[in-house]
Amino acid sequence: MIKIINSTLFLYIFTVIVWGSTWFTIEYQLGVVPHEYSSFYRFALASLMLFVYCLYKKLPLKFSLHNHLWMALLGLTLFCLNYLMVYEAQEYLTSAMASVIFSSVLIVNIFNSWLFFRTPISKEVLIGALIGLVGIVLIFWKDIGDFSFENTMLYGLAVSLLGVLAASVGNMVSFQTQKYQLPVMQMNAFAMGYGALLSLLIGLVQGKPLVYDTAPAYSISMIYLSLFGSVLAFGAYLTLLRRIGIHKATYVVVLFPAVALIISTFFEGFVWTWPIAIGILLIGIGNLFVVNRKDLTKKAIN
Repeated sequence: MIKIINSTLFLYIFTVIVWGSTWFTIEYQLGVVPHEYSSFYRFALASLMLFVYCLYKKLPLKFSLHNHLWMALLGLTLFCLNYLMVYEAQEYLTSAMASVIFSSVLIVNIFNSWLFFRTPISKEVLIGALIGLVGIVLIFWKDIGDFSFENTMLYGLAVSLLGVLAASVGNMVSFQTQKYQLPVMQMNAFAMGYGALLSLLIGLVQGKPLVYDTAPAYSISMIYLSLFGSVLAFGAYLTLLRRIGIHKATYVVVLFPAVALIISTFFEGFVWTWPIAIGILLIGIGNLFVVNRKDLTKKAIN
């Protein structure tokens, strides 16, 4: 029993720390390489790692065309559009602010669950959504007051919210695939592969040159994001879902911005102000209202 508890605690801490640190790691991906190709390199490598694991474990890799279409949709939303928006947003926001905005995916998930699966929305969720919205407004209050179409902070916020929407739709797709009983490892291997190819295609269609940054920091950060951020942390999180359920495992999304904030404060010179501090606190409180609901999403898709 002690062994299981310790193992679960390790997985929880590991996931929070790794996902919290990936936001700062992404900063080393920005600059030379277009975002589409950074996303391509990251998820192509992650997909390759997962396929090697599947082959090593002799896991079945044959699926129907219908299943591949769902996996491609998962790749488009969760491992392509989502991260293209994240990379773009971090050109204009600190990693801390981007991670805090992304944590609002919990709230968006609830509304999308109602839209796609007709899951009832509780009073607690509405309260949490309102509190989180107030928090976002507080964080960007100065920029909203100084609104202009040239305000890069507001552009970063808009792009972040688009990334949140893409991630949430990806979560809905993931929920839907449970109906088809797709194995998690194989599904992620294919989905990340499709996401990588779609990112590559988007870059090529735009006429962006396919380049690679030979600086050691770029390669090291890309390997870290692929292995730890995409393969290991995601695998740890899925293990947590099975062990302790989605209700408790979802707290990971509430906690990882704290790690990102600490890292950004020490390494990016993130400047704290009272509106930002109170806004971040309100977003956290709003998320707690959401994760403390009854697990209705799981019921809705069964």
